[in-house]
Amino acid sequence: MAKLKFQSPSGMHDVLPQDQIYFQKVYRVIEKMFDFYGFEKIDTPILESADLFSRTIGPNTDIVEKEMYILRTREGKEALALRPEGTAPIMRAYLEHGFNTFPQPVKLWYFGPFFRHERPQAGRYRQFWQFGCEVLGEKEPIVDAQTILVTLNILSELGINNTLVKINSIGDENCRGDYKKALVKFLKSQKASLCRDCLRRTKTNPLRVLDCKNEKCREALNEAPQIIDFLCNECHSHLKGVLEYLEELKVPYILDPFLVRGLDYYTKTVFEIGVSKNDEEEGEEVLAGGGRYDILSKVLGKTNVPSCGAAAGVERIVFLMRKRRMEGVYSPLSKVFIAQIGPLAKKKGLVIMEELRKAGIKAAESFSKDSLKMQLSRANKLNINVVVIIGQKEALRDVLIIRDMETGKQAEVGFKDMVKEIKKRLK
Repeated sequence: MAKLKFQSPSGMHDVLPQDQIYFQKVYRVIEKMFDFYGFEKIDTPILESADLFSRTIGPNTDIVEKEMYILRTREGKEALALRPEGTAPIMRAYLEHGFNTFPQPVKLWYFGPFFRHERPQAGRYRQFWQFGCEVLGEKEPIVDAQTILVTLNILSELGINNTLVKINSIGDENCRGDYKKALVKFLKSQKASLCRDCLRRTKTNPLRVLDCKNEKCREALNEAPQIIDFLCNECHSHLKGVLEYLEELKVPYILDPFLVRGLDYYTKTVFEIGVSKNDEEEGEEVLAGGGRYDILSKVLGKTNVPSCGAAAGVERIVFLMRKRRMEGVYSPLSKVFIAQIGPLAKKKGLVIMEELRKAGIKAAESFSKDSLKMQLSRANKLNINVVVIIGQKEALRDVLIIRDMETGKQAEVGFKDMVKEIKKRLK
């Protein structure tokens, strides 16, 4: 076939009906879980000031340097960005709408599309969907532990249980400076082993070197100084508290001294939640991540609002659910199929459809088709076993036929008994 002139842009994709059932499953689970833990939903604009992200994420991060989609208003006075992540917009909304006057902490969650211009690959897109949660206005380490727990519980509810938490502390303004000096000194001794990006990052943002995925760079970092050895008393105590809560919850974790995450606004706790792949696969897949960001509000010109959050990639989760054929995701959209033969039967079919809707029974139909064979074939394709058949004779007598597609048995039922009889068969 000739290639179509118009296709979805590179790295962006349609969420097709067969994918929607997974997206809807994820949404239902997170909505229920966040509600239990006292989170409220927030939707922020897809477009935000580009400066919001360059200030908060960091001008020398990959997201700001390479991945943001930026456009200008018609007057050319304002640069807007398609949001690449969810935390900065939520902090902006928190400050703009006076959430600091509410009882603290404020607990918010979101679900929606985000945008980054990066290399497309399996489960990773330029327009991608994320869900996440933020706890704003609380500094205690129990918040960090509960944020991790909520994310793990969501994955578990979706049937993803072989998870592993990697956690680290990247300190704060009081202790990070000394670590950066020690790290830069080490990186300079490893110049020959570092990629071009890491050589540049050594001068502009040395912590980003620890996040490099280049295998040669990762090998060179094996002997790098660890930030845990440079933590001040407050940061050390905070990390100890988080780990103690995780241990109390029996959450398995690995202390990863080189985990930093790719955003500059993080302080103290950072974490990633990965899933071990099957025996035939190698390595692990990171599904979620997050951390504490106590200085983010200060970057936006306000006093510190101690906060912690997490985010997870929906496509990555859906990809895993589909790949592993996890059960409990798909159920037929419709329980009953309405088949009709003749003009009067079509009219009655509309009435039957409405009666089933009022009774809370999902129904499918092919009112545009006249052939009973074609209609029954569609019912089969939809995996629907209960079929209501009505023809001219039945319509005149106010009766219908209920057919079991699995056994082929059918029975005549009066209109007034239709809902009762169908409910009995659907049990």
